[in-house]
Amino acid sequence: MKKQKYFVAYTSDEAAIVIQSLNRLRNVLLRDNRDSGCVDELLLKVMYAPTKKI
Repeated sequence: MKKQKYFVAYTSDEAAIVIQSLNRLRNVLLRDNRDSGCVDELLLKVMYAPTKKI
């Protein structure tokens, strides 16, 4: 089965909100001694996503 790719367009302000939200979720997971691996991966993908000027 082929995985689908999704593309999301957002402004720099929206990107900052997404990064802050993911970081808060990661902190909660770490505080509760739960695995934060999937949130870590998503956070890195959002932080280093390529930009495209429109």
